[in-house]
Amino acid sequence: MRFDIITLFPDFFSSPLTSGLLGKALLKQIAEVHLINPRDFATDKHRRVDDEPYGGGVGMLMKPEPIFAAVESLPILPQRDVILMTPQGQPMKQQLFKELATGYDQLVIICGHYEGVDERVLHLVTREVSLGDFVLTCGEIPALAMINGVTRLLPGTVGKAESLKLESFEAGLLDYPQYTRPAEFRGWKVPEVLLSGHHGEIDRWRKQQQIQRTKERRPDLFD
Repeated sequence: MRFDIITLFPDFFSSPLTSGLLGKALLKQIAEVHLINPRDFATDKHRRVDDEPYGGGVGMLMKPEPIFAAVESLPILPQRDVILMTPQGQPMKQQLFKELATGYDQLVIICGHYEGVDERVLHLVTREVSLGDFVLTCGEIPALAMINGVTRLLPGTVGKAESLKLESFEAGLLDYPQYTRPAEFRGWKVPEVLLSGHHGEIDRWRKQQQIQRTKERRPDLFD
C-alpha cells in the first residue's frame, strides 16, 4: 500500500510513523508513506498556499494550484483513491478501512487547513472523509488515523491476523471485557468463567458481554 500525504506540515508525521506497529509495518515495507508539501509547488516568491475567500468572510482558504500540482506530480497506481480530509465527508469507520485496505494500492490524502480548501480541489478528489462531527486545526490528525487504521489491516502488520476478527465493530458489536494477571487486584476479581478453562462457556460469556456492552454504550450500533 502506498500513501501519499499532501501536507503543509510533514514534520507532524515524524514520530508517529516510526512508532509501534505502524513503524514496524513501514520498516517491513508492508506500506510506504510519502509526504508532499504543496508549498513546494507554489509559484510566487512568497510560496503562498492560501488566500482570502471571494465574497468575504473570516479566515483563509488553501489555494487550488499548489494542491493540484502536488497531486499531479505523483505516480498513478492502478487502484488509487484521492481523499480529502474534511468535516463534511463520510464518517471514518472500520468498514471504510477494510474497503481501502483490500480495494486499493494507493491512497492520496489531502490535509486541509485554515477554513478549508478551494471548492475546485474537489475535482481532484474521489472521496471526502471526516474523523467525526467536530472541527480540528488541521487534516493531519485524521490522515494519521486513516494511515494507522488501514495499515493495521494489511497482511503482516498484526502478528495474529485472527485477532482482527474479534475486535470492536467487526461483527457490529463492541469488544468484550478482557483481563490478565493478577487474578485479583485491589479487590477486583477476574470473572470466574475466565478461570474455568471451559472454552464453550467462555465464548458464551464473551458474546453476552459484547451484546450487553454495545446495548449500554452504543445503542445506535445495537439498533
